[in-house]
Amino acid sequence: MISVASYNIRKSVGLDWRRDPQRILEIITEVDADIVAVQEVDRRFGNRETSLSPEMIREMTDYEPISFGVRHQSLGWHGNTILVRQGIEVLDQSTLTLPALEPRGAVMADLQVGAVKLRVIGLHLGLVDLWRRRQAQSVLHHLDVLDESLPTVIMGDLNEWTTEGGCLAHFAEHHKVVAPGPSFHSSRPVVAFDRIITTTDIDVEDSGVHMSELARKGSDHLPIWARLTVGAHGRPEREQPTARDATEPAG
Repeated sequence: MISVASYNIRKSVGLDWRRDPQRILEIITEVDADIVAVQEVDRRFGNRETSLSPEMIREMTDYEPISFGVRHQSLGWHGNTILVRQGIEVLDQSTLTLPALEPRGAVMADLQVGAVKLRVIGLHLGLVDLWRRRQAQSVLHHLDVLDESLPTVIMGDLNEWTTEGGCLAHFAEHHKVVAPGPSFHSSRPVVAFDRIITTTDIDVEDSGVHMSELARKGSDHLPIWARLTVGAHGRPEREQPTARDATEPAG
């Protein structure tokens, strides 16, 4: 069993408008997942300084942050990073630039979790439906052309209002789309913006939204989580991309 979680921390600014990274780390500790995809970890303007310092993460939790930032003071790539429980080995890591009117990106890490190799993508999609669709296609295309296929978890803030359409329809073509429950707005959650998507060789044993009193104050999103079992039957064979497929999809 592998547990994963995703959390848009709003640059560690809570509903009381206090920037409180310690509170965010306490919430992440409450969730107690093996792997956590974090969105909006860095400040948006200026030097894009991270709101969660690697030193504080290591001191307060048993997580190791994966640094994707191109700036020394940043931790994420377009605000996205991944935390892994100490003892999980990071085999490879990379960043993805997503098509958008505004800067958007995703992060990817190949992990060794015990005897299991797992690929994890953390992402934060855009506010406009057309661009969310293109971003979903871009992520899926990137996975298709990788040399090695691995059981894969994609998770993050999709900003998708619909329950089945939009970018979710693209992900659902060859993946399982999990809606743990409404996660936004944390004061009165009614929309399932935050999702977990897996390849078909992963079974989702349980999932949910972490709704502690602290989590309701820490950000405008609530953390979501899932417990997964990686199946032994392997990923289904997919068609090899053609020359036409080898370019970014237009939409």
